[in-house]
Amino acid sequence: MNSKIGFYISSALVGLAVISSMLFVVDQRQFGVVYSLGQIKDVITEPGLNVKLPPPFQNVTYIDKRLLTLDNADTEPMLTAEKQRVVIDWYARWRITDPSEYIRNVGLDETAGAIQLARVVRNAFQEEINKRTVKELLSLKREALLEDVKREVLAAVKGAKPWGVDVVDVRITRADYVDAITESVYRRMEAERKRVANELRSTGAAEGEKIRADADRQREVTVANAYREAQKIKGEGDAQAAQIYAESFGRDAQFAQFYRSLEAYKTTFSKKSDVMVVDPSSDFFKAFRGSGASSAAPAKK
Repeated sequence: MNSKIGFYISSALVGLAVISSMLFVVDQRQFGVVYSLGQIKDVITEPGLNVKLPPPFQNVTYIDKRLLTLDNADTEPMLTAEKQRVVIDWYARWRITDPSEYIRNVGLDETAGAIQLARVVRNAFQEEINKRTVKELLSLKREALLEDVKREVLAAVKGAKPWGVDVVDVRITRADYVDAITESVYRRMEAERKRVANELRSTGAAEGEKIRADADRQREVTVANAYREAQKIKGEGDAQAAQIYAESFGRDAQFAQFYRSLEAYKTTFSKKSDVMVVDPSSDFFKAFRGSGASSAAPAKK
């Protein structure tokens, strides 16, 4: 009895294992490719649960059906029409449309297609860049170049042995000279900028000197005119003062003498530290003596 139960359980487990090996699920992002003894038996394009024969009679593999991106990882320079060496970075957007043709003519996975597609795209870029100058490569004519590259790539993948893929877009992300040429271009640009800067500085220095010279000239003219006017006014004032002094002193000679003595004392004894050795009996101190002072007092009145 126990042996029969064990046999039934074993048979059930084997049956479950066989059934599970016959069932497979295809994701909406994938193609399911069913192989029968190494040959493609069927391609499942719709997502869902499917049935196949158990291994080794049939096996299933999956291929990505989404839009894939191929980035360029090659830094080998290309030659333009004027024999300039440039390096470009590019990317391509592609997808697998026919898994059967893809497996027969390209490979079993997406990596095989990416490797071969990168070679085809690079050759197309090289052929088209050879026909164009650097200026055309960097200008609005780049769109025409990309269209030509895409057309050549599609012709290659849809030729006598179609790859079962579709190339949606090809774009350039960067176009530049090789490092040696780039450094030379930068040095020329730097030298040109320095030349322009030195020219501007020289022009500015010359203009500055011109402005300073004109300002100095105007200052000298202004100072000279002011000095001339001052001397003229001073001369007129001195003349008027001399006339007033003459008229005043002419009215009273003693007062004039006394006033001149006071001015002389004021000039002579301007500082407290001044020391003079003079004969007191001289005429210089006549105004200090009583007779001079008394005789001058009525005149002052």
